[in-house]
Amino acid sequence: MHIFSKFSLSLIAASTLILSGCQQYTQPQTPNVAQIPEAAKNFNLQGKIGVRTPGQSGSAFFTWVQQQDEFDIELSGILGVGKTQISGQPGNVTLNSAKTGLIQADTPEELLQRATGWQAPITHLVDWVQAKPATTQAKISKDEQNRPIQFLEDGWTVDLSYNEQAQLPNKLILKQLLESGQENRITMLIQNR
Repeated sequence: MHIFSKFSLSLIAASTLILSGCQQYTQPQTPNVAQIPEAAKNFNLQGKIGVRTPGQSGSAFFTWVQQQDEFDIELSGILGVGKTQISGQPGNVTLNSAKTGLIQADTPEELLQRATGWQAPITHLVDWVQAKPATTQAKISKDEQNRPIQFLEDGWTVDLSYNEQAQLPNKLILKQLLESGQENRITMLIQNR
């Protein structure tokens, strides 16, 4: 049971941090934030996220509310078990759950590193869930409808899937190839926007 609790904590922390950090932008790498319509930085998503690393895997349900540079994410298991709350604004990101108590960091990436020991460009998720690259260095592949279907960015491959004619993705698969030949994989299924 102790191993399961430790695994669950790692999954929740990774999922939480991946979702929570997405709102911050690194000015030199990102497009001019002033050019992004204000409405694009405000959204409400619900769905399921799965994380798989060489050592573990798991999933959680999420609700993510983004208001400009502030966010609130709630993660939970089946029937709301294991609820975790992640909140953030520039310079202050917190994770709070019954298992971990309160954890604070300056950035989502720092919070992920503290909680799980691995790194991911989680601040990019705000753009990726909106079918936009997060940096000007991204390599982009598009489908016949001119929708992005893959980003190669900051060491990650992000595959986007769409429902029929939708312009925003309903599924994202993020993959990071490791030196061992294995990979870290995050699957995000968006059920409601």
